Amino acid sequence: MLNTMSAHDQLRALLDREGAVYRVLEHEPEGRTEFITKIRGNRIEQAIKSMVVQVRMSKKENRYYLANVPGDCRVDFDAIKSHFNAVGIGMAPREKAEALTGCVIGSIPPFSFSDQLGVLADPLIKENEEVVFNAGSLEKSIFMRMEDYFRIANPQVVKIALRG
Repeated sequence: MLNTMSAHDQLRALLDREGAVYRVLEHEPEGRTEFITKIRGNRIEQAIKSMVVQVRMSKKENRYYLANVPGDCRVDFDAIKSHFNAVGIGMAPREKAEALTGCVIGSIPPFSFSDQLGVLADPLIKENEEVVFNAGSLEKSIFMRMEDYFRIANPQVVKIALRG
């Protein structure tokens, strides 16, 4: 059966089911970390920035991962390539990223609802007691305990962030 719930509603249902402590903040539409951070009033390193990457395992096999890093970092493509011993790596095409996440670019939360999309998280995210991220909508963000994020999203923890 096709899930007709929005990504935001799926996320809230998951967090409620798993007993997460969180709050939703509604705000003007914005998906760029440096701008949404000012609107939400959080520290930029508290934000989780989520990007869909395409990992080329061979000429015929591509895998997709949701790469999550602190808001003040960039994704280290070489680290992901090395971690998977991949042939190549890059950003997933916009259409593929949006299809896998059910979200427009800029609103992707650090959770996957697709068995074709693995989740990676940099350990620097653990430096914050509370994390914040776009919640499947450009108009909604979620603040939650970092421990709940790692418990519920259950990402592979891999050093994939570059600061500076």
